Amino acid sequence: MSEARRAPTPDCDKVLLVQAELDGELDAAQAAALEAHRAGCAICQAALAELLRARELLRREPYETTPDDVRERVMARLRQAEPPPPPTPVRRWGWVFPSLGGFGLGAACAAALAFLFVLPQRGDLAAQLVAGHIRALQPGHLEDVVSTDQHTVKPWFDGRLDFAPPVRDFAADGFPLKGGRLDYLEGRPVAALVYQHDKHIIDVFVWPQSGVPIHLASNTALQGYNVVHWTGEGMNFWAVSDVERAQLDDFVVLWRKAP
Repeated sequence: MSEARRAPTPDCDKVLLVQAELDGELDAAQAAALEAHRAGCAICQAALAELLRARELLRREPYETTPDDVRERVMARLRQAEPPPPPTPVRRWGWVFPSLGGFGLGAACAAALAFLFVLPQRGDLAAQLVAGHIRALQPGHLEDVVSTDQHTVKPWFDGRLDFAPPVRDFAADGFPLKGGRLDYLEGRPVAALVYQHDKHIIDVFVWPQSGVPIHLASNTALQGYNVVHWTGEGMNFWAVSDVERAQLDDFVVLWRKAP
């Protein structure tokens, strides 16, 4: 194949990491390194902007039932694409799948199905939060700063984030502070505060409110982990843990009542 016919290749060998970063597949160190690289790389900046635009469009896409007349016109075009097949026993959903004898008809069926059945999908923020929590549970990843003193953990974030996360300790109530770390969510660095209750770890992810609506219920569960969201002091807070839901709610109440 001539040079003129070859598909263009990215000029930056890190551009493929941008998608991995958004999917929460990079650890905190890798995410921070990519963030520093992207600050001076126009290609990676453009890739991130394009991915964020696409994600926002998908989040805004409403679920709408296809009108009956549109459905009938699409199916009529499919029925005209080839002679009707021999009679076959009636099967559930059989009307959706006419014979796929030719590539053209197969492509038409795929397009029709994509058009007719637009299914709403759950936002991926819960998945990112749970993935970040699970990733941190691996040995050596839980804390960047190890301390039970909130006056040690809070200053550690100075210069590492563009905001100052509130830090509290609830050791007297059975939820001692263990430390903190940097994490990466929703396309930006965030603070992760680490607490413990009995043998369970609770991660509290913190970043500033931006005015962008959260596309996730305030309370949810995913893969056996409870996720609770609240706001205050101009910040978004997300608590993630496999601790019982009632105990996680108790922790959130303590946090919200603390001065």
